[in-house]
Amino acid sequence: MKYLAALIGVILIAALGLFSFQKEKPRPNILFILADDWSYPYASIYGDKSIRTPNLDRLAQHGTVFTNAYCASPSCTPSRAAMLTGRYPHNLGEGVNLCGRLDHSVPTYVQLLNKAGYAVAYDRKGWSPGDFRKMGYTQNPAGDSAVFETFIDKLPKGKPFFFWFGTNDPHRPFDQGSGKKAGIDPQKINLPKFLPDVPEVRGDVADYLGEVERFDREIGELLKKLESSGQLENTMIVVASDNGMPFPHAKANLYDYGTRVPLLISRFDKNGSQPKRNDSFVNLLDLMPTFLDWAGVQQRPELDGMSLLPVLNGQQAVHRSEVFLERERHCLCRAEFDYGAGYPMRAIRTKEYLYIRNFRPDRMPAGDETIPGTPSVFGDVDGGPTKVYMMDHRNEPAVKTLFALGFEKRPADELYILKDDPYNMRNQTSNPKYAVVKKGLQQRLDTWMQAENDPRRQGGGDKIDKYESTTHAWITRTGIIFWD
Repeated sequence: MKYLAALIGVILIAALGLFSFQKEKPRPNILFILADDWSYPYASIYGDKSIRTPNLDRLAQHGTVFTNAYCASPSCTPSRAAMLTGRYPHNLGEGVNLCGRLDHSVPTYVQLLNKAGYAVAYDRKGWSPGDFRKMGYTQNPAGDSAVFETFIDKLPKGKPFFFWFGTNDPHRPFDQGSGKKAGIDPQKINLPKFLPDVPEVRGDVADYLGEVERFDREIGELLKKLESSGQLENTMIVVASDNGMPFPHAKANLYDYGTRVPLLISRFDKNGSQPKRNDSFVNLLDLMPTFLDWAGVQQRPELDGMSLLPVLNGQQAVHRSEVFLERERHCLCRAEFDYGAGYPMRAIRTKEYLYIRNFRPDRMPAGDETIPGTPSVFGDVDGGPTKVYMMDHRNEPAVKTLFALGFEKRPADELYILKDDPYNMRNQTSNPKYAVVKKGLQQRLDTWMQAENDPRRQGGGDKIDKYESTTHAWITRTGIIFWD
């Protein structure tokens, strides 16, 4: 019996030791690196040979590259709010619009991670643009403001962290000619077919890509700091973008170049990791529950996002089979409702199709051409050489159709067949060949909107246009129209 008792004692001691080891296993740090207006596929990890992104290449060797990631809304404020809360923008009240307001009562992963013992901070562009003080926040919803290097140096030993590094690249304005000076050949870039193929536009896109390369260099600096501080192996690194490129037919639209963004998740663990690619669909609001899972946070508020852990851990291959996308008011560039009228849209994106519903097709999707008393000109399209060229040459045969795609009115619904039309330029909504496909996509979108209690279902939602922007008073005073 004494031998049995001794054996049991050994087993108990071993079990307690294992429990103690598991309990003391450190929770991972999380570094979230967010670009501003960066479209898929502009990175070497996606096969674009005109751009050099070696630090992204390095990260890809230690993680998963997602090829079908989408922002919830192609506009800074609602996209960032969706990532923070794991909710679709239409569920965030005034947070659905650019320069809207994010209510402090809506749980964010920043709040939950803080409660769980994480140090949480951000640098540069966090939740923005908007006045976070208007609805209960005393600091930016992304956390305390800090410089990453200083934040790491002051971090108490053993304390896990979440850091949001929000670069302003590759947001406009660009330094004209900077791309070519950086070694990017305008003639070799992957120019989207919805833009005129002329030197002015190629130069503009080259400048944009130069800022993507600068973003990559900053990623390299962040990695160096993690390495020198001994934090690299225990840090989950997530790289993404808030929305697509600031060009006509892209940003502020539900076309692929407005909503489809890069997403890369990496970890330099001791056991090594094989590079992976995943082609299933991801909505960036899925990041919030993923962050909570990494941190072991059990509390779960109401979420629309789905954790990526089963895919990252190899438990399942497919995350989502489709994504739903939305957009309300981007800039204040329509005279209705004291400049508050937006261009409400909803969409469903599958592997084969993109179906878009435009709820107010009587409005100009790019904003009013002019608004008396203000300098606004097609205000939902960011200013720059491409916009200027397309406006100046809008009546020329080579530009006329492209100008219409980016600036002019659209029908109530749009359907694009992606294998034939990757740039979403040929609307097939009236083609009888796709009538059954269209009906099926309409029904799926309607079902989602009904289940989501979307304010735009059944023709409603105009209250969204009347939500005050935090810039309204400033616009009234200055006559200037704001864009993000």
